[in-house]
Amino acid sequence: MYNKDQLRNTLRKIDGKGYKAYKELQGKEYDFGEYSITFDYVQGDPFASPTKVTIKVPQKIAGFKRELYENHARKTALTDYLTRAFARAISKYAKGNRGTGKSGMIGIDCPGQEVLVRTSADIDDEKILVRIVVGLPAQGRRILAKQAIAMFFEEIPELVKTALIYENLPEKELINHIQIVEDQEVMRNQLKEKGLVAFIGNGSILPRRSGIDDRPMSKDKAVAFVSPPDLEVELETKHQGKVKGMGIPEGVTLLVGGGYHGKSTVLKAIERGVYNHIPGDGRERVVTVSTAFKIRAEDGRRVEKVNISPFINNLPHGQDTHEFSTEDASGSTSQAANIMEALELNSKLLLLDEDTSATNFMIRDARMQELVAKEKEPITPFIDQVTFLKKELDVSTIMVIGGSGDYFDVADCVIMMDHYLPHHVTAEAKEIAKKYATHRRVEESGGFTDIKLDRIPLPQGFNPKKGRKVKIKARGLHHIQFGMEDIKLEFVEQLVDKSQTKAIGDIIYYALNKGYLDGNRSLFEVLKMVYQDIEQYGLEVIAPFGNSDGDYALPRLLEVGAAINRLRTLQIK
Repeated sequence: MYNKDQLRNTLRKIDGKGYKAYKELQGKEYDFGEYSITFDYVQGDPFASPTKVTIKVPQKIAGFKRELYENHARKTALTDYLTRAFARAISKYAKGNRGTGKSGMIGIDCPGQEVLVRTSADIDDEKILVRIVVGLPAQGRRILAKQAIAMFFEEIPELVKTALIYENLPEKELINHIQIVEDQEVMRNQLKEKGLVAFIGNGSILPRRSGIDDRPMSKDKAVAFVSPPDLEVELETKHQGKVKGMGIPEGVTLLVGGGYHGKSTVLKAIERGVYNHIPGDGRERVVTVSTAFKIRAEDGRRVEKVNISPFINNLPHGQDTHEFSTEDASGSTSQAANIMEALELNSKLLLLDEDTSATNFMIRDARMQELVAKEKEPITPFIDQVTFLKKELDVSTIMVIGGSGDYFDVADCVIMMDHYLPHHVTAEAKEIAKKYATHRRVEESGGFTDIKLDRIPLPQGFNPKKGRKVKIKARGLHHIQFGMEDIKLEFVEQLVDKSQTKAIGDIIYYALNKGYLDGNRSLFEVLKMVYQDIEQYGLEVIAPFGNSDGDYALPRLLEVGAAINRLRTLQIK
């Protein structure tokens, strides 16, 4: 390890030289007394991706008690808090632009409303560390040493003191952050034993400020959630005592009501309930089983050898639907494939919204059945298969239904949203179903008992190279460049952070590199092996070439599988 004076001297020595002289810092660790700075990667140009730096503070200086990170939930919450604290300190103390390109910038992978496992910060009994990016200063391509010295000897020391030393942080706020996150884990773990798939606590604020602002709507505009009395349940928490709210039972649940009364808002909150949320988000008491997956129609997507026969059979020209493939799926075939792929990845709760579903996939009413005979209709609608999902696979469903009362016949629970408040109307819905019989015939094509859900991906379907070089890059939240291919994820709706998207690309490459994608293991087996490695070695294990990347956030296995299924070169055995 070098000392900080050696860093200062090196910077002075290369002052005014060409930008590549900064490369002399790469791989070196410098001791600043109370912490150290390591240059993991040094940019080659002021316009290039910024320099990656790791700051390490010994626990004897940082002073974080072990109880603050003694389990997975607490550690995730604490590192999330430290990342946010460091980002706030940057906005306060970093001066920013100091020349050309990214010169002078200091950044950290700042989270949104969800609390995710990240590589931006880590903590153990020995140390606390944060991984940041720094734009090394230059004018044109000439090094500005004086500005670089100010960054490393004035600004970063202030950031460390403000955000990484326990006694300098607001203790009450920090502990509340950890406890709120831990309580969400505790509540989610109680769902199965209580026969529930989701829970929405009383007082929750579900509406968001806008479609592009995920913060909660202000309380003077939003209607706080209140459970119907006969759906109200209690969950135990570790820090807040008993929490009351609406429990959604296993089985088939409908969310009904007039337009703009809050149906989709509730479903969106349930979608996001697979993640923990920060204090003040409004959804801190909304929890959903961790394998819930949002299903929708996705016209135009590629499908590779998916067994969609429970929903679609007897296609014209004799096309096989037990291993269905297409380069350009229709609304119904894409929705069928999305369901079967989710089942393959062990989802136990499907979430659907009528607005984003294919109508002919969801329902075929009595009049249409009379006009178009079953033998001429390849689609077995979802209404006739949804109960088999629960009976045979223990998979529940929550649906927003606004236009088809036929679903009352198969529902176990019906919740009506009226002026943003829920009402339990199952009894009324069942009475209406009896009073106004639809006379539609159930169209069965068999259930799911004998359906094989173990597709095996072949390694030759994965080529991460563009030319001679490996090229994997996340482009925002919804696109991954994987070699020559563009994986499109616009309709994978439970992705919430672009750092998850980046991690997905490198997880796929990791699985290929490790030989897990060997042509013998199923997709689910491959991904389970990757996630076992992440659990054992940390999320940074997926970083290619051994780089310490601070901008990964952990995606769920389901989203990684969804990305692989949307890779247009995917080949299934």
